[in-house]
Amino acid sequence: MKVKHLIAIYLFAFTLMILGALFKIMHWPYGPELLTISTAIKTVVAILAIYKVLSTDKFKEFLNM
Repeated sequence: MKVKHLIAIYLFAFTLMILGALFKIMHWPYGPELLTISTAIKTVVAILAIYKVLSTDKFKEFLNM
C-alpha cells in the first residue's frame, strides 16, 4: 500500500471523528458509533504506517548511522 493511500484513509477517519463528535454534541444518533469506527480505522492505519516505515531499506540505513 502506498503512503498516499494511507494518508487518504487517515483523513477519511479524521473526518468521521469530527462528524462523530458533532453528532455527540448535538445528541444525534450514531455519534458514539462514528467515534468508535474512526478510532479503529485510525489505529489500523497507524499500524500499517509503522510497518511501512520499518520495512523501508532507507530507514534501516538511517538507523545504522
